[in-house]
Amino acid sequence: MIKFNPKRLKPHKSKKKYNVFQNIWRAIRLNFIKLLRAPGGVKKISLGFAIGFGLEMIVISTASLVYLVFYPIVRLSGGSLPAAIVGNVVGKLTFLPIVLMPFAKQLGAWIYPSHYPVHVRGGRLHEHSFMELFHGNWSVFRDLLHGGLHILIGMSIFGIVLGIISYFVIQVLYNRSLHKRLEKRKLRHGAGFSPTRLLKNG
Repeated sequence: MIKFNPKRLKPHKSKKKYNVFQNIWRAIRLNFIKLLRAPGGVKKISLGFAIGFGLEMIVISTASLVYLVFYPIVRLSGGSLPAAIVGNVVGKLTFLPIVLMPFAKQLGAWIYPSHYPVHVRGGRLHEHSFMELFHGNWSVFRDLLHGGLHILIGMSIFGIVLGIISYFVIQVLYNRSLHKRLEKRKLRHGAGFSPTRLLKNG
């Protein structure tokens, strides 16, 4: 005898589809939520995010070699490593390293004008992979010195400026998020709630 299962008659819920820009915004929002919930305190988290976000600006112009010093810089500065990783991911999702590249090249040419012809592959900056070094492709350094020097200078300046700005922005966002969480905990637990534990854990 065949048993009747009423659950099979329920319509299947289809997942909502998002376009590219909505997916990027959702990814940025998710990473910010992870950032604001990360332990370590507001200064440590803000510093880590600022370093990760700033270093992302020079990833392309350094042929990804900046990742070799990513961990030491974050640790020596006393920043939060998870926050630095989030800042690096957010920097990629904003596409700022690509958008700012033409302006960085012009800025670098103003600061350090060169009087020799620039030879770049096909007239464009070639983005190398770090793994190419293991295959004997040392043209990474040649293109960096000849074609990407101005971009490296300009993007380094943009990285410092954006890192400083993001430091204060994250502080404001973190404090607002912490205040909202404190208010929710007070409403949930009543007047006897102590915020000491929440402040320690971030």
